[in-house]
Amino acid sequence: MPEVIINGAEGRLEGRYSPAKGERRPIVILLHPHPQHGGTMHNKVIYALNQVFIRQGFSTLRFNFRGVGRSQGSFGRGEGELTDAASALDWLQSINPNAGACWIAGFSFGAWIGMQLLMRRPEIDRFVSIAPPANIFDFAFLAPCPSSGLILQGDKDEVVPEESVKKLSEKLGKQRDIEIDYRIIKGANHFFTGKLDKLEANTEDYIETSAEQPAPREREPREKDKPAAKAGAREKEKAAAK
Repeated sequence: MPEVIINGAEGRLEGRYSPAKGERRPIVILLHPHPQHGGTMHNKVIYALNQVFIRQGFSTLRFNFRGVGRSQGSFGRGEGELTDAASALDWLQSINPNAGACWIAGFSFGAWIGMQLLMRRPEIDRFVSIAPPANIFDFAFLAPCPSSGLILQGDKDEVVPEESVKKLSEKLGKQRDIEIDYRIIKGANHFFTGKLDKLEANTEDYIETSAEQPAPREREPREKDKPAAKAGAREKEKAAAK
């Protein structure tokens, strides 16, 4: 799996890229848990997800947020990490200009960042959100949530109570034109210790099921997603990260 260096707002971002064989293969970026609590791109949940997407024919990119591993910079309180994720997606799209689909996947803090990026990038077709910390961070920005996706949660999670994620899933599921697939993994703690096989199986099933469904509807860009507005938003994100 080739090591790659991505140009980020605060310097280089360290990543691992796995290209898929064939043309118009789908792409996915994977976002790791909280940088200040040991989260890296080598996290077992992120690694397991990466392997699932590779088996499903995706070109995958996982990377370290700023200040983690060999990535330059320091913790950006969420704003900076969102900018990092946008830079990573830009890089992945630049070498896969004809990708058949674009997904985003995140675990814990990475799920929160991923859902924010989802709101800013209309080209993202689907998401996989693992243990989104709805009890810690505000997800009210998902109004409305622009894409369908999978939410996976352990019922023995000691960091993110299952009830808080259930409420988030139910709220998103009431919105129009999208489908939220909420699945609970029995006996799984926050890090899915001893349950990674269940996590992989559920994610693989969701990807395969999604492939059998009609292509996602094309979303009309919101005003802030149009090229000029998007460029301005990125400049603001970079400024906030400094």
